[in-house]
Amino acid sequence: MKILVVGGTGHIGSFLVPRLTAAGHEVAVVARNPRPRYGDGRSGGWGTVRWIIADRRAEEKTGEWLRRMKALEADVVVDLICYRPEQNEAMVEAFAGRIGHFVHCGTLWVYGAARRRPTDESQIRNPLGQYGRDKAAIEASLMRMWRDSGFPATVIHPGHISSKYWLPIDPQGTVNGMEIYRRLARGEKVRLPSEKAASLQHVHADDVAQMFELAIADRGAALGRSFNAASPYALTLTGCCEAVAAMFGRRPNVEYVPLEELKGELGEAAWKTTADHVAHSPCCSIESSRRLLGYSPRYTIERIYAECVERWLERSELKVD
Repeated sequence: MKILVVGGTGHIGSFLVPRLTAAGHEVAVVARNPRPRYGDGRSGGWGTVRWIIADRRAEEKTGEWLRRMKALEADVVVDLICYRPEQNEAMVEAFAGRIGHFVHCGTLWVYGAARRRPTDESQIRNPLGQYGRDKAAIEASLMRMWRDSGFPATVIHPGHISSKYWLPIDPQGTVNGMEIYRRLARGEKVRLPSEKAASLQHVHADDVAQMFELAIADRGAALGRSFNAASPYALTLTGCCEAVAAMFGRRPNVEYVPLEELKGELGEAAWKTTADHVAHSPCCSIESSRRLLGYSPRYTIERIYAECVERWLERSELKVD
């Protein structure tokens, strides 16, 4: 099939495009730069990719983006970098009636704070922030267009997308450098929010890519549906600390404090990220993804942390002595 991947050089695309080329698809990638963010851009099937160089945000302002999309031909369109409802409306206008499948990248943030755990795709959307509200609006629009006019939509909702190539959400629920990992490795005190049930649910970028590939391969099962793409289970922040500390033969030395007290330690920006993750505390089911599409994530959260820590140690980015 001819597959157009919009934003195909980032966290997900760097893993998805090689999967699609290996499966024999003819892949075109829309991106600002003609190379994947991770990898050399020559191996892994990247040599067969047709590059379409475009700056989406800049072209959306002038109307050139819509004209460009209308001029492209594809059987399947994968949109990995759509964040606002008006962006999605333009994509629907450009491709309605002339593609077989449209796969949008959503987020677990559409669910907001969990009402029931594990949270499956049938749960009411109750997003907490603008990002989640916009993604939920896009999802609702696509599902409505599927019901009303047969627009061939599927939505994939990833968790905290992770890989060894970038810092994952850390055991304090933020992204704040290596200090938390050094402390856990040395057995030093780590302070966590007093909300002990607060959880994270990472997913490896290649497992997200697997979900997109499966949805494309089984169009009939995927059409008109949303799917969670996450690790098999969530971990509490304490569980994340235990996973990292165990790599160094230790148990974590945890002190629980009111969330507000962490602001001075983390800094304003990092603290806001922690507060956001504590508020959401995702714990989502992947049962329908397994049952309908055959999704089988290779990475647990523990394995994600292990892959990252091993790389940091090898590159001397994490020093524990």
